[in-house]
This record gives sequence, C-alpha cells and structure tokens, in this order.
Amino acid sequence: MAAPKTVPRLSPSHNSTVPRHGVVTLFGYGIQVRVDRGHLLLSDGLDSDRRHFRLPRVGHGLRRLVVIGSDGFVSLAALRWLADQDAAFVMLDRDGSVLITTGPVRPSDARLRRAQALAIHSGAALEIARKLIGQKLSAQEQVVRHKLHADETADVITRLRAELAIADSPETVRLLESQAGAAYWSAWQDLPIQYPRNDMARMPEHWRIFGARQSLLSGSPRRAVNPPNAILNYLYAVLESEARLAAAVLGLDPGLGMLHTDRPNRDSLACDLMEPVRPQVDAYVLDWITQQPLRREWFFEQRDGNCRLMGSFAIRLSETAATWGRAVAPVAECVSRTLWSTTSKPIRRHVPPTHLTQRNRSEAKGGMYAPAVSLSPKPQRVCHACGVSLKDGQRHCASCAGEEARNRMLEIAKLGRVATHTSKAEALRSATQRRQRGALNEWQSSKHPSWLTEQVYRKRIQPALRWITVSAIASALNVSLPYATQIRTGRCRPHPRHWVALANLSGISVSV
Repeated sequence: MAAPKTVPRLSPSHNSTVPRHGVVTLFGYGIQVRVDRGHLLLSDGLDSDRRHFRLPRVGHGLRRLVVIGSDGFVSLAALRWLADQDAAFVMLDRDGSVLITTGPVRPSDARLRRAQALAIHSGAALEIARKLIGQKLSAQEQVVRHKLHADETADVITRLRAELAIADSPETVRLLESQAGAAYWSAWQDLPIQYPRNDMARMPEHWRIFGARQSLLSGSPRRAVNPPNAILNYLYAVLESEARLAAAVLGLDPGLGMLHTDRPNRDSLACDLMEPVRPQVDAYVLDWITQQPLRREWFFEQRDGNCRLMGSFAIRLSETAATWGRAVAPVAECVSRTLWSTTSKPIRRHVPPTHLTQRNRSEAKGGMYAPAVSLSPKPQRVCHACGVSLKDGQRHCASCAGEEARNRMLEIAKLGRVATHTSKAEALRSATQRRQRGALNEWQSSKHPSWLTEQVYRKRIQPALRWITVSAIASALNVSLPYATQIRTGRCRPHPRHWVALANLSGISVSV
C-alpha cells in the first residue's frame, strides 16, 4: 500500500529514539536491518534522503519492526536480536498483504494443536465460529446504529446475529456473516469523504465518497480505488499480522482456521481471530474520515486506478499495531481455551497459558480480569482549507483562519438576509412599525419635561448608559436588543419620548 518513491522523509538526525507506541516502520529502497557490536542498525529511505536508527539492547522501547516492501535485507543476527528483545518483525507488501511475521518464540503444547486440527469433528469449530461472528456482528451493529445512524440496517444485522444460535455448520455461519456484511457496508456507501478545500479540485469523483467495499479492479476489497478503502486494507493487514503473532505465542497454528476455508498462502486462523476486531478498525477509520480531512499528498493513484498510500502516511497507520494487538489478544486466548476444553489433559492444568493478557495470573491472585483498554493514536489534524498539519484543538492554520472567518460571516449575513424576508419576519416587522407609529401619535411634546433637553441627554444621560445593561434598556423602552445596543453606545439617539425612561434608568431625575 505504500509508495516506493516521492516520499517525504523525517530528518536524518531522527535516529536515536523509538516512538512511544514502540513501532518503527521502514520503507523505500535499500532497507537494511543488521546488528553491529550489539546494536540493531536500521536504515531506509531513497538516495541521499535516508533515515538511520541505532538501538541498544537496553532501553530501546522497540516492540514492532514493520518493513514495507521487499527491497533490502534483514540479517539472521538481526532476527535473533529482535527475538531476544521480545520484539516482533512484520513484513508487508506494498499492496497491503502480509508477507512475514515473526515474534517471541514460546514453548507450545502439541495437544492444543491436535485439538485445533480436530476442531471440525469435535464441534469446537462451530462453537468458535458462532462466538467470533457473534462478537463481530454485535460490534458492527453498534457502529451502524451509533456512528452511521442507520437504524434499519442495524436491525437487519441484529436479526442475522440472532440466527447464529441455530446455525448448524461453519458454512451457515459464513452465510449469515456475508449477509450481515452486505448490509453493513451498504450503510457506508454514500458516506462523504472530507479533503482540504484547496485539494478538492484535484479529487476524482469516486474519491469523494466511501463507495462500495468491493473494488472494481479485483471484485474484492483488494486493490482499493479510493483513499478510505485503501486505509482499511492497510489497517487490516496490520491487524492480520497481530493476529498471526497472537496465535503463534499461544502455540496455535495460524494456518488451521475454524471459519475461513483452507487456501494457499493464507493463514486462516489469523483471519478468524481478526473478525471480532475488524469493527474496531472500522470505527477508528470512520471517526477519522468524519472528523478530519484526508490530505491529497497521502495517496497516489496508479495507472490502472489502484489507490495506494504514501510511505509517510503508512508509518502513521502502523503506529496503531499495538492497539490491535491488545484487541486481538483476548479473542485468541478465548479460542485457545475452547480448543483446550476438548483435549485430554492432566487434572493439575485446567486452562492453557495466557501469555498475551496474563489473565491466569490475575485470577490466581483473586482479582477479576478486565481486558486492557487503550486508545488508538489520534488522527493527524490538518487545516480544513490548505491541509497543513495542526495542533490538537485547531481547525484552520493561522494563514487560513482569517479568510475562513470572513467566509463564515458572509454566509451568516446571507442567511440573515434570507431570514428577514420571510413572511413571518415581514409580519413581525409590520406589527412593530404599527406599534411605533401609534406611540409617536400618542406622544405629546407639551407634556415633555422642560429640563430634559437634548443637551441634558447628550451630557448626562448618554454617558450614564454605559453602566446599564443592554437587556435593561431594551426592556425599559420595549425595543430590540440591537437597537438598545446602538442607544447604549451612542451610535443612535432615541426619540425624545424615550428620554424620561432612560433618565429614570440612569438615576437622573432632577432638572438642570
């Protein structure tokens, strides 16, 4: 999914620290991962614009090393260094598919893998399939109902989820899941995608909405034709790598699935474990594309129309790996427990190890296990006009804020002009004018106090009004708040019939 060229780079001096999320992503040509004098040396980039990392064995903070592409080399000593440090190595192809995943090696129990291989015959496969797809459909229903506000579609998904209880085979479960998926993605189809205003002229029409999840190029989600689907494909690849690692840590075979059928070059169990977590990825992408615009420079389009991610943007998405790893961990352990329940095992060991969540340790100490909750990295905020990066809480950069304010005021003024010419506004204005004309006709200048002259109003009453609230003036004179504001500031001098009320309001009641 990442672009092999024309990629913005970090400064070469950025070579001494690992981000807080513990994920380092390498891309470009001539990638190197090797060991020198006990340090892990990482290098990537293009031509003279390259990055270099040098990580010691202690205090490095590295948890995932992600390589995008296949141009370069990784030494055996580097793989051993990563294994010793309990750090995983993930290699993704540029189309978003997972090529290699390696993680910490732990001892496994052959009985668990035997139970996995016999799951179809023992009935565990059907139980696991129901459980995984039930969790997925429940999460999809929440996304559709609470984020997309499509209650009818959510009701369809809820009905299909209820039918899982009577599903008698994994094939039936797959059929219900596909029907729910068709309804689920139909709710996304017309979702508008935001881009900075300055980029809109360069955007193809099919980039401006989410569109169909099935690509016109492949007939499947692969080879996406617009940015939001390309983002989903890449994040699903990151999630798949985490699912593979989780299965391997627990001693399961990532290739022997319960729900997905056997296919060459596919780890079916990893795809099974992904299912309940996919809606979490969807919700993350949905929040991003509805709250923040996507920059045009994050994507590029190949000659056949395939939309790809630029390398710098792929790094940003790779930072979510730890989040999806924590989300898939309890799912993998639940599958492991279900399989373990079908084995003949010693009485002293009733449950398999929980290396991912440490659930057994928490329960042994008398505590109640609670899944770890962690927030994904926040989407990068960009200016809604020009697309430059912003700090949290900002919507426009300094150079665009003034123009946006002027545009908003013009739109507000336009709405105000339209509102003042409605039939209701005309009727209210006519009633006000009749009331004011009636008051003018009833007022008699002979009864006006002789001391209350224009000079008194200008020198004594008007200055005193600054201590009176606008609402008090409007209430005393039975006028509008804007007109009361003009009176208070002196931009408008009211009719003499109002001077007595204003004098009393200001505390002036003696003659000059």
